[in-house]
Amino acid sequence: MNLALFDFDGTITTHDSLRDFLLYAFGIKHCIKKLAPVSPMILGYLFGIADNQKVKTEVSKSFFSQMAESEFSTVAKRFATEELDKIVKKSAIEKIAWHKSNKDRVIVVSASFTDYLKYWCEKEGLELISTRLEVKDGKLTGYFSTPNCWGKEKVRRINEYLNIKDFEKIYAYGDSKGDLEMLNLAHEKGYRIFK
Repeated sequence: MNLALFDFDGTITTHDSLRDFLLYAFGIKHCIKKLAPVSPMILGYLFGIADNQKVKTEVSKSFFSQMAESEFSTVAKRFATEELDKIVKKSAIEKIAWHKSNKDRVIVVSASFTDYLKYWCEKEGLELISTRLEVKDGKLTGYFSTPNCWGKEKVRRINEYLNIKDFEKIYAYGDSKGDLEMLNLAHEKGYRIFK
């Protein structure tokens, strides 16, 4: 059996799905209000001087801290059902279908949140490794229950999930520096190939 590893945001989709999720869940006015306090940190990340996990955690805390898990799950499922396909690249779906037709094991490996990606992956018949949000007493804390699934963490989570030596050939697809370590696992790499 072969293994195909796909990043999600920017690889399967045209852009970052978290942005769309926040707008869908909270609306533009609320998003601007929530992002304002963390905007210097976001700019720092864009200029390469702030840590990815720290920035994403601060954004997550700003939006999700003390949000009821049931409310979040309802919005996440609705977003996955109503919105995600709108930003999915046809060429990426065609490549996924090609792998599935070859009986390859296909796994989405993403820094985005399990809470909405799981519904899309279930619909497409794909496995998922992604970032999980922490829940305590029925409410989100804003923190992650797993490290952000990005960079070296993608490789760590893949190796925790399966034994890559079990596969004859490994394919990997990504579009950013957060995918480079995962791409290095592969015999055949696809970097920014989906238009």
